[in-house]
Amino acid sequence: MAKRQLNRRQNWRIEKIQGERAARAAKRESRMVETLEGGDLGPEQTGLVIAHFGVQVEVEATDGELSGQVFRCYLRANLPTLVTGDRVVWRPGNQGNGVIVAQLPRDTELCRPDTRGQLKPVAANVDLIVIVFAPLPEPHANLIDRYLVAAEHAGIRPLLLLNKADLIDAQNETALNALLGVYRQLGYPLLEVSALEGDGMEQLKKQLDGNISVFVGQSGVGKSSLVNSLLPGVDTRVGALSELTGKGTHTTTTARLFHFPGGGQLIDSPGIREFGLGHVSRDDVEAGFIEFADLLGHCRFRDCKHDREPGCALLKALEEGRIQPQRMNSYRHILASLP
Repeated sequence: MAKRQLNRRQNWRIEKIQGERAARAAKRESRMVETLEGGDLGPEQTGLVIAHFGVQVEVEATDGELSGQVFRCYLRANLPTLVTGDRVVWRPGNQGNGVIVAQLPRDTELCRPDTRGQLKPVAANVDLIVIVFAPLPEPHANLIDRYLVAAEHAGIRPLLLLNKADLIDAQNETALNALLGVYRQLGYPLLEVSALEGDGMEQLKKQLDGNISVFVGQSGVGKSSLVNSLLPGVDTRVGALSELTGKGTHTTTTARLFHFPGGGQLIDSPGIREFGLGHVSRDDVEAGFIEFADLLGHCRFRDCKHDREPGCALLKALEEGRIQPQRMNSYRHILASLP
C-alpha cells in the first residue's frame, strides 16, 4: 500500500507539535540538570557516549573508579548535539545518573542530511567503515562506490566485506570475481566471510580489533547476522530477505555502541548503515575515486566534465585500461544523482 502524502499544512502542524513537545522536554531536562548540579555531583571525568535517547544519553565512564560503568546523563543547555561515539567530560550523580559538562573534539564524524536537508552527524570518532555486500541481494558496484566516496569524504578507512560467501556458486562466481578484482587491483582491503558458517570471522575480528567501526550496506546483506556473530549475547534482530522483492527488511532501530570481546567497538544504527551522498560536491566525488588522483587537473579544458571532451585525461586513462569501465560508470551515475 502506498504511503499517504501529507499536504503542506499537515506537515507544518506535525512539525509544530513535535517542536512544542521537544521544547517541553528540554525544559524538563533543564530543571533536572539544575537539580543535579545543585546537589552532590562527583568530580569531572571523561566518558564515551554509547547511546542517544532524545535529550539524554548513556555515557560509559572511561577513567577512575567508575570506569566501565554506564550512566544516564543529562546535557547542559549550551552543549552541541551529541551522537554515539562522542567523547565527553561529565560529572556523576548519586543515583546512576550524571551531567555532561563538555564535548571533547571529534577526530571524525559521519553525517547525513535530515528531512529538511540539513546536515546532521550520526556517529563520531569512527576509525573504520565496513562496507558489507553479499551474493544475494546481487551486489552493485555503484552502491559500493558510493560508500567508498563517503568514507574518503569523512577521512575514514574502508574495509570491503563480502558476507554470505557460502552462497557463491557457479552462477554468480564469475561476476563476483570480476567485481572484487577491480577493488583488489585498486588496493582496497577486502575480506570474504560467512556469518552463518563462521568462515573468515576470526580474520574479520582481527581487522576490527582496536577500532571503532560501523557496518554499512543495503538491507539483506547480513549486517545483523554479523553483529550477532561478533557479539555473543547481544540480540540484534535479523531481517530476512523479502521473497517478493529479494531485498532485506530493516531491523535495528537505536544507535548504540557495542564492545567486541577481543577489543574494539561497533556503532550500529540504521541511520549509519544506509547514509547517502546528498551532502557532497563534485570535487568530493572525484576525490573518492582514488585512481583519479594523478589525472585530475591534466585535462585540456579546466572545466572538463570527463564525458566526451577532447584531451580528457580520465577518458584517455579509460581507453588505456588504467580506469575500469565499472568505476567510470559509477562515477557518472553518482554525479547524476547529486542534488
